[in-house]
Amino acid sequence: MALRYPISYLCTNALRSAIFRASAITLQHVCSQHFCSQRSPPRRRSMATLVPPVTQDATSSKGPTAMVFMNMGGPSTTDEVGSFLSRLFADADLIPLGRLQSYLGPLISRRRTPKIQKQYAAIGGGSPIRKWSEYQSSEMCKILDQMSPETAPHTPYVAFRYANPLTEEMYTNLLKDGFGGGKGGRAVAFTQYPQYSCSTTGSSLNELWKWRNRLEGKGSTDTNPSGAITWSVIDRWPVHPGLVEAFARNVETQLATYPEEARKNVVLLFSAHSLPMSVVNRGDTYPAEVAATVYAVMQRLEFSNPYRLCWQSQVGPSAWLGAQTSDTVQEYVKKGQTDLILIPIAFTSDHIETLFELDQEVIHEAGHPGVKRAESLNGSRVFIEALADVAVNHLRSGESCSKQMGLRCQGCKSERCLEQKKFFLGQENLLAVR
Repeated sequence: MALRYPISYLCTNALRSAIFRASAITLQHVCSQHFCSQRSPPRRRSMATLVPPVTQDATSSKGPTAMVFMNMGGPSTTDEVGSFLSRLFADADLIPLGRLQSYLGPLISRRRTPKIQKQYAAIGGGSPIRKWSEYQSSEMCKILDQMSPETAPHTPYVAFRYANPLTEEMYTNLLKDGFGGGKGGRAVAFTQYPQYSCSTTGSSLNELWKWRNRLEGKGSTDTNPSGAITWSVIDRWPVHPGLVEAFARNVETQLATYPEEARKNVVLLFSAHSLPMSVVNRGDTYPAEVAATVYAVMQRLEFSNPYRLCWQSQVGPSAWLGAQTSDTVQEYVKKGQTDLILIPIAFTSDHIETLFELDQEVIHEAGHPGVKRAESLNGSRVFIEALADVAVNHLRSGESCSKQMGLRCQGCKSERCLEQKKFFLGQENLLAVR
């Protein structure tokens, strides 16, 4: 998308450094934008074309810093649906199919492709998640350059697990842009799943660790070869005040559309992507962290309305975490409770689960005008400033990841998960000497 270029993109590295040091824009000015209205992003252009090469000696004391947004991703066109589904159903971290994964995954993806293509066609021909991810990451980096000049310039990247730009493409671009490859530099893997799950953030980190070893390990027995990128991870942030505020404001906006006398009785239905019960029973922290987000939002709303947490997007015949969102809405409507607001509480932007599953299936099938959905976070300035606050606190912490990330699920048997966690935990010693 055609982003508003920050000045750091338009200057030489030396001049850019001087500009960061001389900048008169204060943190108070940044914070004063907190109440600005949402803005829609311009059209997308590849991020790789915007990023100039970087070198350690031409930037601030600890910069440059690559800020990598990680997410599931989605096909930008209907032609990309097949490959997207193939990668998705091949991932045993997300959809465990047992020993037949390599056979069942391609079979399921081929059978589902025509149906899913129609769904993406119905929401405009593709997912907007790349557009929003690139916009959010770019806007966050502009704020970070002012909040944390010592780690500037902050360069935005996006790494999707199942759609372009894939993790491999992102890592290749990092190397092309002067990070790693014997030159060092720091990168932060910033999950855009606020609540951690081995199936989402864990899977993305496994993929990142794999490509780091392939592109920078070069067969070396040294886990941290000289001049490689130093990585850290923002692996969860379910109750960050800015995230909670952004959700709460969107709920309040939708509540205001109901008659005042009916407003306090509107049921708030927080909807999150479900998980297979096999993953939940292994000890995954996701259900607890989603519940924590819901409770924090309700605290911010002073428990003004009755509420429930439900789960969507079940795939296949195995048992998944419930109650299902679609069933929940239908049951409440049958009981005469027809004023309902759906709140996508585990998503940071619109995509197929909000624009089609909630808007065109769940709400349409409810058949009542009182069933509505709160806006997704998308271009919310409150949300983008929350991202910057999460990031700056992480950059100043000296930690490579949260303490929670170092603790494996009770039932985890994955050696890949173990080695990935060891790698990111081991990066903390490298951060201490920067």
